Amino acid sequence: MSVLHKMEEQGIPVVHSTYAKLLRRCSEMRDLVEGKQVYSHMVQRGLQPNIFIGNVLLDMFVNSSASVEDAREVFDNKLVEKDVVSWSTMITGYAKHGHGKEAFELFCCMLQQEGVMPNTITYMSVLKACSIIIPNGLECGEHVHAHIIESGFEPDVRVWTSLISMYTRCGRTLEWGREVHAHIVNSGLKWDVCVGTALISMYAKCGVSEDAFKVYRELQQEGVGLNRVTYICILKACANLTALAEGRQLNLNIIEAGLGADIWIQNALIDMYAKCGSLVDARKVFDTMPQRDVVSWTVMIDALSQHGCGEEALELFGQMKEEGVQPDAITFIGVLSACSHAGLVNEGLGYFSSMFQDHGIIPTSTHYGCMVDLLGRAGRLREAEECIKKMPNEANPSIWAALLGACRVYCNVKLAESAAAHWLKLEPKNAAVYVLLSHVYAAAGMWDSIVEIRKLMEERGVQKEPGQCWIEVEGKMHTFVADDRTHLQVEQIYAELETLSVQMKEAGYVPDTRFVVHDLDEQQKERAVCYHSEKLAIAYGIISTAPGTQIRIFKNLRICSDCHTATKFISKITGREIVARDGNRFHHFNNGECSCGEYW
Repeated sequence: MSVLHKMEEQGIPVVHSTYAKLLRRCSEMRDLVEGKQVYSHMVQRGLQPNIFIGNVLLDMFVNSSASVEDAREVFDNKLVEKDVVSWSTMITGYAKHGHGKEAFELFCCMLQQEGVMPNTITYMSVLKACSIIIPNGLECGEHVHAHIIESGFEPDVRVWTSLISMYTRCGRTLEWGREVHAHIVNSGLKWDVCVGTALISMYAKCGVSEDAFKVYRELQQEGVGLNRVTYICILKACANLTALAEGRQLNLNIIEAGLGADIWIQNALIDMYAKCGSLVDARKVFDTMPQRDVVSWTVMIDALSQHGCGEEALELFGQMKEEGVQPDAITFIGVLSACSHAGLVNEGLGYFSSMFQDHGIIPTSTHYGCMVDLLGRAGRLREAEECIKKMPNEANPSIWAALLGACRVYCNVKLAESAAAHWLKLEPKNAAVYVLLSHVYAAAGMWDSIVEIRKLMEERGVQKEPGQCWIEVEGKMHTFVADDRTHLQVEQIYAELETLSVQMKEAGYVPDTRFVVHDLDEQQKERAVCYHSEKLAIAYGIISTAPGTQIRIFKNLRICSDCHTATKFISKITGREIVARDGNRFHHFNNGECSCGEYW
């Protein structure tokens, strides 16, 4: 400004280009005060902003969190002429500051202007805006997508990435993502790390990890340089797939790429190894980290908790505090879960109290859910119910699920019916409610009530998720369902299971038929639990691997009580360690014992 005044004093004319340079510098430095002074100086001298200065002004205002309104004032009343840069800058400003609806409406106004066609920046910004519009963001995003196609605009990788991100955030991902994937492959476009990473992330979130790995391999084949985010996303996909062999190969690839010391990637590796069943590998990564942040400690604590090492998880939490790392709300979820899985009720109550008293963390619904689970697993059902009543907010489905699950274990029919009623108000089509309540009725011999539940499910169109179990052998996944006869080695599998059944009964095994939901005689009930997917997967693991080899199986639902008991016997008979991950946690079976200590 001092130079401007000197120019005036010496009679040197100040032209548009001078103001434009000054305003651009103010914009780059995010100096709104100086920028307004420059702009005011220009107006006082009778100069009207041309389109270039107007765009610079817009850019300066939208880069300031307090000035999107000032930007709109310039856009509406001082910009006589607007080009695609003007419109795009204003749309970007709205999207940047969380005004998604306004950005989309401005985009629609832009389309009505003759001769102004959106460009890559326009589409990227409006798609970002659509992803934050509630509740109609998906409809807005589809409108933008339709315009891209109808206008003949050829999207580049940045627009593809923005489209994938928009659909992912709006919850409509898989169908569209696969269309993008097919378009890139069939049109001969070269892969870009951004669009590839967006696809991998989308596939991982949708649970189709095989497709995520397909994109990952295509990126490798194209020689695309992968970054930290790419590896974090593919590690998440690997964790979902529970493919330990793939995970170990990814670890090598990460080291070769020079990213082995990246703390974000190391945190993702801990999570991946833990979810793939190798707590040893997870701990090895953690112990060799040159530095750790709160996420590192939290992920390791949660890993120990999920694998039934509750006391070890609490020891690590103590070490974390000793090293001066402040726990956050997510850390306490892992700590409370560790107490729950280990049956450490008093310890859990103490940690729950210390959250706010010692750390100023206000408990969320997730923390209350951990406490309900902790009390319920210990059989303190009334206290669990009281905990729900004391919640500041309404209990969510997961909390009622924890209470109903505990009622199932302790066969409390009355409280189970109450928990189920509350859950059904929130999720009337969640099959898990009906299944759990059916198990409670089965244990109580209330067959008429089970029939009523089946009728209700049929009336509401509720479908039970089929139980599946899978096992990785030599890098290949094998999936089983109950009474599965489709495997190529079906005869050997069933023969092995028959042999194991005889040996287990000789060792004292008694089938647990309490939760068979059909009114059958005892022999028929035993037959019903004999060929569950868990047992078939374990039998296949035994015949397919060398003696003494660890067996790891994974199930989409909670492992049933009979399979849990049977697996303990099988581990002792065969001398095998069997690791099983179900929908809730890991179980490590060894020499007839399980790491869960029957708290599952």
